[in-house]
Amino acid sequence: MSKVKKEEEKFSPSGVFEGMVSLDGVIHSVEAGTSDRRIDKVLFDRERSEKKQRELAYIKRKQQSLGFELVITDKETIDGMCIGNSHGGIVALCGERSYPSLTEDRLSGGYYVMLDGIEDPYNFGYAVRSLYAAGVDGLIIPPRNWMSAAGVVCRASAGASELIPMFVCEPEEAAATAKKCGYSVICADIKESVSVYEAEIKKPLLLIVGGEKRGISRAVLDHADKIVRLDYGREFKAALSAASAASILAFEIARQNGFNK
Repeated sequence: MSKVKKEEEKFSPSGVFEGMVSLDGVIHSVEAGTSDRRIDKVLFDRERSEKKQRELAYIKRKQQSLGFELVITDKETIDGMCIGNSHGGIVALCGERSYPSLTEDRLSGGYYVMLDGIEDPYNFGYAVRSLYAAGVDGLIIPPRNWMSAAGVVCRASAGASELIPMFVCEPEEAAATAKKCGYSVICADIKESVSVYEAEIKKPLLLIVGGEKRGISRAVLDHADKIVRLDYGREFKAALSAASAASILAFEIARQNGFNK
């Protein structure tokens, strides 16, 4: 497969999960009940079976409990299925995961983030990795999102996209729902904003981060209890990527609320 073709395929719907980290994320999410994704088949490169005996033994144990097919095959077969080359000789073919609509009864944690407008599945995955590491309880995504390319997102997020609870909702409706449940709504924007480092931001809260191109709509901003910005270390006219901004904001909010709380 050509590099151009593989680049195009990252934007296509995919249930191909590349590498042990991605597979492990799927397994843990299924076992924890976070995801209803079905693992249909796992392919393992026979040339790596001697060096990766621990991984193979783990997969065989999970095969018994989860009921997927395990196929020992060749490197060329696995390479042909994957977009990247960091799969390590392991690839899983999985079914779709359902994403429930956001309702008031599903806001059971204290810290949620909504990402809207990230325009690449890799960047979306990088953002999810940081949000999960920062202790976010759940992710809210718009109906038009990158989770159709779940395999790509999972690899970019180091499995975090499978582990974190996700709900689907339009941004304005998500903000209104959060307000009804007593959550503060924090939006990342420039106009009428305060520095995130000077704002007091306490849980329960919903952080909304828009894309760098179109930002957050006025209708959503009208729901905001606070609008925060990231101050730069020098004069710089350009906006950070939404993934970078979400990561920095998430960790600052985690710091203010105490890590692991």
